[in-house]
Amino acid sequence: MHTPSASLPGGTWTLGDLTVTRFGYGAMQLAGPWVMGPPADRDGALAVLREAAGLGITHIDTADAYGPHITNRLIREALHPYPDSLHIVTKVGATRDEQGGWPPAREPAELRRAVTENLENLGLDTLDVVNLRLGDAQGPVPGSLAEAFGTLVDLRRQGLIRHLGVSNATAQQVAEARSIAPIVCVQNMYNLAHRHDDDLIDELAEQGIAYVPFFPLGGFTPLQSSALTAVATRLDATPMSVALAWLLQRSPNILLIPGTSSVRHLRENVAGAGLPLSDEDLAELDEIGR
Repeated sequence: MHTPSASLPGGTWTLGDLTVTRFGYGAMQLAGPWVMGPPADRDGALAVLREAAGLGITHIDTADAYGPHITNRLIREALHPYPDSLHIVTKVGATRDEQGGWPPAREPAELRRAVTENLENLGLDTLDVVNLRLGDAQGPVPGSLAEAFGTLVDLRRQGLIRHLGVSNATAQQVAEARSIAPIVCVQNMYNLAHRHDDDLIDELAEQGIAYVPFFPLGGFTPLQSSALTAVATRLDATPMSVALAWLLQRSPNILLIPGTSSVRHLRENVAGAGLPLSDEDLAELDEIGR
C-alpha cells in the first residue's frame, strides 16, 4: 500500500521531467560498517527500502560504490520491478579501495564501466539521474570537469542516462557543467553547521535546479550546537528533527536524502522533517553556521 507522496513533508520537486518527493531516502547506510561489505541485518535493510517506498518516497539516492555493489543489489531485491513513480539517483566518479578509501575514478573508461555496473546491479536499462562525483573525501577540489562530464553526456545521448547532475562540486564546476549540458541537481555537503553553499543554493533555486545536501544531519559526526538543542527543547523535538525541518524550509529546491538502516528511524525522520518552525526559530537557527 503506497501512501500518497503529497503526505510527505515538503511536497514534490521536478528533476527534469521526473517528479520526486522532496523528502527522499539515502541508501548509503544500508551497506556494512563504513559503507563496506554486506549489512549485519540484511532483512532489516530490505525492510527499510520497502518502508521508504510504502511511505510514498519516490527519490532514492545510491551509488554502486556503496559496498561496493551491495546497496544497489539490495535496492533491486527489495523494490524491483520499480513502480513508475520511483526514481533512483546514483553517482559515479569514485570507487573503493581495500582500505575503505574513495579514490577518484573519472577516466572515460572508468565512468562507462561505473554506469554499466549501476545499470546491471539496479536492473535498469536507463538510469534516471547520474551525478558526477568530483573532489575527494575531504571535499570539493577545483579543476575542470569537462572530460569526465562530457563522457556522461555521451552516455546520455546513447540512452543510458536520462538526466545529469554533479556532486561534491565547487560553484565554478557547477557553472562549467551547465555550460556543457543541462543539469537537474547538485549534491554537496550542506547542513545547519556547514553553510558554504548558501549563495549557490539561491542561484540554483532561481534556475529551477535541485540542491541535495548530503550529510544533512552531519554524517559520521552528528550535528552539535547549543542553539539547535535550545530550539529543539523549546519545541519538544529532537535536534535531528529540527535540522531536517530547517533544510526543507531553507529553500524550495532543497531535496532531503537522510540515510538510516532502521525502519523506526526512517519514520522518525519523516515525522521530524514536517516540524513547523516559526520565524523566531528560523532566525535563531540561521546563526549557527554563520
